[in-house]
Amino acid sequence: MHSFLMLLGLIFLAFAINLPFGYLRQGYEKFTFGWYFYVHISIPIIIYLRVKSGYSWKFIPLTLGGAFAGQLVGGLIHRRRKSNG
Repeated sequence: MHSFLMLLGLIFLAFAINLPFGYLRQGYEKFTFGWYFYVHISIPIIIYLRVKSGYSWKFIPLTLGGAFAGQLVGGLIHRRRKSNG
C-alpha cells in the first residue's frame, strides 16, 4: 500500500510540476524554442524524483502521463483565462 501511495504521489507531482509549464507554453508559437523548453524542462526533475523514489524505468509511462496531463490542463487554464479576459 505504501508503494502504491508513493507512486500516486509521484504521478501527482509530475502533474503539478507541469501545470505552470503548460500554462507558460501556451504563450509561445508551436514548435519554437520557448514551446520546446516548457514541454521538456520538467523531464530531468521527474526523472530525479522517480529514481530517488526507487522506481525503475518501467514506471516512465505513468509519470509521463501525469506530466502530459499537467501540460494539457495548464494550457487549458491559459486558454480559458485568455478568452475570459
